[in-house]
Parts: sequence; structure tokens; C-alpha cells
Amino acid sequence: MRVAITGAYGFLGWHTACRLRALHGVEPVRLGRRDLADPARLAEVLAGVDAVMHFAGVNRADNDAEVESGNAEVAESLALALRAAGRPIDVVYANSVQAELDNAYGRGKAHAARALAGACAHTGGHFADLLLPNLFGEHGRPGYNSFVATFAHEVAAGRTPSVTGDREIELLHAQDAAAKLIAAAGQDLRTTVDGEAIGIGSVLAAFEEFRELYGARGEIPDVSTPMRLNLFNTYRAAAFADATEIAPHVHSDNRGDLFETVRSHGGTGMSYASTTKPGQKRGEHYHLHKIERFVVVKGEAEIQLRRLLHDEVVTVRVSGERPVFVDMPTLWVHNIRNVGDDDLLTVFWADQLLDPAHPDQFPETIAQEAHA
Repeated sequence: MRVAITGAYGFLGWHTACRLRALHGVEPVRLGRRDLADPARLAEVLAGVDAVMHFAGVNRADNDAEVESGNAEVAESLALALRAAGRPIDVVYANSVQAELDNAYGRGKAHAARALAGACAHTGGHFADLLLPNLFGEHGRPGYNSFVATFAHEVAAGRTPSVTGDREIELLHAQDAAAKLIAAAGQDLRTTVDGEAIGIGSVLAAFEEFRELYGARGEIPDVSTPMRLNLFNTYRAAAFADATEIAPHVHSDNRGDLFETVRSHGGTGMSYASTTKPGQKRGEHYHLHKIERFVVVKGEAEIQLRRLLHDEVVTVRVSGERPVFVDMPTLWVHNIRNVGDDDLLTVFWADQLLDPAHPDQFPETIAQEAHA
């Protein structure tokens, strides 16, 4: 299926584009604000796709009127382009549970749903309207996407945000939302997608626990439930820029050196090691959920990481002379290359046992392919 995503450079759009690539082999056409404001560009894109996933909108603005009109107007632009296309094009709409509430954001989202439903009825395309709860996940924008993103960045930076009016909030990880949205393509439906209720204070407490165990000592916390795993990966994404390496405590005596590579609090996992010949590399893949740690214990290596669908490459030089932990963030392509003259010895750890049928490992090179 040929797919376009509006709001593709935003939080949910990025997660969905990553999932389409990983699990479906689909490279969607990614549309940003300028594309939606350009009728000629919209017409060009719609002429070559079978479905549009509409995520573009406004979460926050200077006033309520801008929030309401922003969500309505961007959908009206898309609806007009769909009608002008003159053929059936399916639409999947990332709506909000707030569409059933009388507030500016809810009214704007509800207006958008009506506009898109009308356009699909006119052209004969399917319209899937999914009402989503609060979303969270890796690389959410603090102060914009959700309180979870704000808490993750604040705690990772060493600050302690306050909780006012603690209550339970229904949360859904962005990858789980993306799975539901992708599965809805080609259907006529309106459905509410359930999340998991968790207290605001409990989210903050989890992040503070992660900072104490992981940020201070490099220990893997209890990730035995999907919510804790997703919150931990969210925290790791927020902390990654300032914590690409974690130095272990090394115990030395006349026999040599000893240090732990992984201490895991709950759950299962596996440690393994590899040798890599000079000039050779391993990796060139990414994961959707797996936690993975690299520790070079002998030799010289470069670890390269690139956030999926981005160009910038982070390079970390590591050596067995000074062992450090380097953890691979989810949705980041990574590799390790022997840049020394002798064999490289690397110890690896993953939080899950390898399942050959569902390995959560997707091939991708660090070097971006040229795009026309």
C-alpha cells in the first residue's frame, strides 16, 4: 500500500513511519506543515497514494481559539484535496478521546473528523476514526506532547518536577497507537482505543527510580511489565544526549580487573560476547522495544548510532583500556566497528531472550540511502 502521513515529522507521525518501515516494508510519503499549506503539493501526493494517515494538528497554542481552528483548518485543507483528487483514497485519522468533550482541543478534533468523513463519503474512500488517549514514548517534546515527556526530560536533567492534583491518566505508548492506526487502514470504523490507567505521581516516581538505578549506576530497573518497559525506554531517550556512556565501578587486584556489565532488577535477559576482526563491523540494525548494551572489554572500537528517519550520526569511540557501557536507544540504527589492530572482544546484553520468530531486530545501515 502507498501511504502518506500528515504531521509525519511530529511525535506520532515519526513513530508510525518507523513502524511502517520496520514491520511492513513501507516508506510513507511524509508531509509537514508546508506541504499541507501547498494545494499543488497535496494534489501531487494524493495522486500517488492509496491511503492518508492524518496526524497533523495543534496540541498547544497561545490561546484556545488557535488550538481549535488549527486542528479544524488543517483537516479542511486535506478534505478539500481529497475531494479534488476525484477517486477513493482511504483515510485513517488519529483523533482524540477529547473529541467527545466540550473544550477547544476536543471541538477542533471533532470538526476535523466531520470534514474528513464527509470527504471520504464523497469520494468512496474508507474512513477510520480512532479516538486515542494520552500518548507517550521515545522523543516526545517536553511541554508539548504530554506530561510524560516533560517529566522524563526534567528528571533526566537532574530536576524534580512537582505534581499538582495527582490522579490517574490513561496512557498509550506511541508504538501501540501506531499499530492500531496501521491496522485500521482500509476500514470504515469509529472506535476508542484503550490505554492503561496510571497515576501521574507514579510516572514521576518511576522516572526518579530510573534516574537512581540507571542514571547514577547504569543498572537496568525492573521492566517486567509493558508499561515499565515503555516508560524506561522513554526515559532513556530523554537521557541519551547527555549519557551515551556509563562508567562501571572497576575492582582491580593482582589478578586483573573485574566489573559488572549488567545488573538487572527483575525480568529476564541474556548476556553474550563476540570477537570482531580488525576493520569488520557488527550491527546495522535497530529495535522497536529491546534494551541492548554494548561493553568493549578488549580492543578499540567505534559505535555509531543514528535515529531512524534522521541524518545525524552519533559516534562513540570506546576502548577495552577504559570499559564503558553504551546502551542502544530504541528506534536508533546502530553498529560497532573494530578500528584497532587486534581482535575486538565485546560483551552484549539484551533484556529479552532471542525469539527467532519475532527477533525485534530490523536491518538498516547507518549511512542514509540517497533520496530522489
